[in-house]
Amino acid sequence: MALTKEEREQFLSEPHVAALSVTAGDQRGPLTVPVWYQYRPGDEPWVLTGAGSRKHRLIEATGRFTLMVDRVEPTVRYVSVNGAVSRIEPGTDDLLVEVTKRYLPPAAVEPYLEMARREHGESVVIYMRPQHWLSADLGGF
Repeated sequence: MALTKEEREQFLSEPHVAALSVTAGDQRGPLTVPVWYQYRPGDEPWVLTGAGSRKHRLIEATGRFTLMVDRVEPTVRYVSVNGAVSRIEPGTDDLLVEVTKRYLPPAAVEPYLEMARREHGESVVIYMRPQHWLSADLGGF
């Protein structure tokens, strides 16, 4: 059964690890990788990634990407959202902190941030304008 707009936006706003997919050319399937992302109902989802990374280059070249999140407990549920890139901006430390706090327990936040600041280099934040949604909840099956 398809989710309502409110249900799918609420589900996407939860801290699931998303599968990000972007077209990778005529001779291969899409690049599909796990990513941390941020989303608030009614806003644009965004991802933070390395500046010049393959993911960044492909998204910039195609101008669109897909995020898909799912779960199996307490019911099988998924949400997939696809859309055009609305903007790409330099990543900031504030965004890194925000997405890290979304996914990691409090005790792990500072150690992760120290490592990321030291090893990850420059980043970009890529925002999506949602255009197409697919969602379902299989209930108690």
